[in-house]
Amino acid sequence: MKKLEELRKKAGALPERPGVYIMKNSSGEIIYIGKAKVLKNRVSQYFGSQNKHSSKVLRMVENVHDFDYIMVSSEFEALVLECSLIKEYMPKYNILLKDDKGYSYVRITEKDGWKSIASVLQKDDDSAVYYGPYTYSDSVSEAVREAVDIYKLPHCGKKFPRDISKKNRPCLNYHIKLCSGACAGKISEEENNSNVDDALELVLGGKKKITDKLKEEMQEASDALEFERAAKIRDKLRSIERVSKKQHVVALKCPDQDVFGIESIDEKTCINVLNIRGGTIVKTDNFIVDKPDSTEEEYISLIAAYYSSRDDYPDRICIDFDFSDQSFIYEYLNRLSGKKINVMNPKAGESFTLLEMAKRNASEKLSRVLSYNDKKKAVLYELKELLGLQEFPSVIEAYDISNMNGSENVGGMIVYINGRPSKKNYRKFMIKSFEGQDDFRSLAEVLTRRIGEYHINKDVPEGFGLKPDLILLDGGAGQVSAVKAVLEERDFDVPLFGMVKDGKHRTRAITTGGKEITINDNRSVFSFISEIQEEVHRYAIGYHRTLKKKNTFVSELTLIPGVGEKKAKNLMTAFRNIENIKKADIDELCKVPGINEKQAQIIFDYFR
Repeated sequence: MKKLEELRKKAGALPERPGVYIMKNSSGEIIYIGKAKVLKNRVSQYFGSQNKHSSKVLRMVENVHDFDYIMVSSEFEALVLECSLIKEYMPKYNILLKDDKGYSYVRITEKDGWKSIASVLQKDDDSAVYYGPYTYSDSVSEAVREAVDIYKLPHCGKKFPRDISKKNRPCLNYHIKLCSGACAGKISEEENNSNVDDALELVLGGKKKITDKLKEEMQEASDALEFERAAKIRDKLRSIERVSKKQHVVALKCPDQDVFGIESIDEKTCINVLNIRGGTIVKTDNFIVDKPDSTEEEYISLIAAYYSSRDDYPDRICIDFDFSDQSFIYEYLNRLSGKKINVMNPKAGESFTLLEMAKRNASEKLSRVLSYNDKKKAVLYELKELLGLQEFPSVIEAYDISNMNGSENVGGMIVYINGRPSKKNYRKFMIKSFEGQDDFRSLAEVLTRRIGEYHINKDVPEGFGLKPDLILLDGGAGQVSAVKAVLEERDFDVPLFGMVKDGKHRTRAITTGGKEITINDNRSVFSFISEIQEEVHRYAIGYHRTLKKKNTFVSELTLIPGVGEKKAKNLMTAFRNIENIKKADIDELCKVPGINEKQAQIIFDYFR
């Protein structure tokens, strides 16, 4: 407490000027660097009331032994200095953008005159030439593979020119036109090296630059009547075009933009960045970081850090929040790039769709990297985003109806809490208000009774007293419409959706009653909803079968002279099954309501 009081006093004496503050631990190690519009106000916040801080900030403050500061003339200069110092010192408590996939290099080797190209994850101390590092290793690997196929470079592990012989029989890749057959001497060293150079240019420079060059070469070959060479160049162009068709155009109005999708679960945040160039997604980055405490301040630093180590700048940056003051981030980006970059928070249209895509990617990434318990939370966050829920769906109830041609009409209610089934809260319903088959009326009755039980038991936070955050029905628009009327009439304000199945009884979509929401393209949500749908169906049909079996036994008991339906049900209630009734003696049978000694003797004799 004494140290905290000293730091609070020192912070109160800071100038009311823009600057950068540098937090240090007892060993003098820099553990956090931040910028401030007003140094005195910002630094004093750390050593004021400790109840307002997140756990991450509390841990940082507990380790602060002293701090330094550097005054600058503007908030823009503070941002530039902060970014530079963070890159130099890599402080423990700053958001450090470490890509989840690691780094990648493009390697060009030349041995005995023959060149080859490959993507590798680290540089070796050899004579090869390396290009990189690139943080998007998956994209680099794929680009190299495609370039190798387009230019028919060897896929095998043979060494050239050592393994070249006209006696060699080329492998399958040659016959399916994925290799030029270097091992059989079907391509010269000069032509191979030219292909490697062009492959490198394609990987590093992109499609347009290399296609323009190839078109020019093809025209020259055609003019010189070198039709065979022109045909080979034409085939390369077609291969490049075929590969390019895999990249769907996603942006037409602004073809060059970066989209930052940000999702958080508890103390972790994933930033998914979509890099769109020429209208197509050319690569994506994912960064898993501790959840930022101040959205605006830390995300400005994040964007600055992201572009400080890059030389490729978009025309537009899309983010999911608004800056109170964008002027200095604009100035920073414009100075870095040498052009005007627009930063926006789209609310509709093409860029909004891309932003939603990036956010879904971020949620999906978190669900794959977190532990099992956190994965359950991750899929619930994805479900919340997909359905547009206001509240996190901690408690989910699902309902299904089961009957056989209108007989033994029952309903089942299951409950999932934090993504897991809570079987102690499952409930069964026997449909009482009508006879016959009508799923709509059955669901309406079940929910009417369920809501009534809630108002009786709401002081007990379990079973019927537990109010759900989301209700799911096994069915489509008709079921949703029937139940929605019940919820509205009884002022039970809970989001309601139907789980739609296809012709093969498999989960296909979720419906609000007015439209369907496709879930097939979201693997984790699809699996979760399918699990719920199967579980509620299993529970409802299990109750139906039990009831049907019990009623079959009741019908058998009514064949005994003097035993009507009421006495038969009393016997089943007392003994639970036919086998126990058969084993019962006279005294045990007499204990059943409605059964006297004479009737007990008749039942006893009937089974013997």
